[in-house]
Amino acid sequence: MENIDLFAMRERFNNQQIMLCFNGPISRSLIEEIGNALRNYLSAEHAHPSAAMDVFAVYIEMTQNISHYTRARQWNEQEAGATVVVSRNQGGRYVVSAGNLIEMPDGENLLQAVEGLAGMDKAELKAAYKEQLRRPRDEARPSGAGLGLIDIARKSSEPLQASLQPLAGGRGFFSLRAVI
Repeated sequence: MENIDLFAMRERFNNQQIMLCFNGPISRSLIEEIGNALRNYLSAEHAHPSAAMDVFAVYIEMTQNISHYTRARQWNEQEAGATVVVSRNQGGRYVVSAGNLIEMPDGENLLQAVEGLAGMDKAELKAAYKEQLRRPRDEARPSGAGLGLIDIARKSSEPLQASLQPLAGGRGFFSLRAVI
């Protein structure tokens, strides 16, 4: 194993204004602990209360979606890993990004859903949210790309961005980025 240059990593994190970064297997308790750390960090930074709530809510939604997806597939710890980053952009807005392994067909569907939401304005997102709330839940259909994703899009100050990197074995790495 090669040595990790922690100073270079620290400098890169500082330059990119990364406040929180996690990479590895994610569990409910870990989501909660990282969430508490994020909440404390935002409080210490004197983030506006509504922005802090939105950042926290988006972090929770993204990480829980990853946890539910990988648990439903009964993937092992390595397959069930997540990469989560909370940072600031040059405009001072918070950026919440998360990524995980995903089956390619699921990733393509999710990418299409994100692209559809990214093309909507605030009024259209509100209407889509209300429509999704009224829609009966189909227990036979796996959840995903539904109410939570629309809620993330509604909390975002910019259109959601997503990417899907194809990998071997019919899987890919899906990444989602929300600016709060």
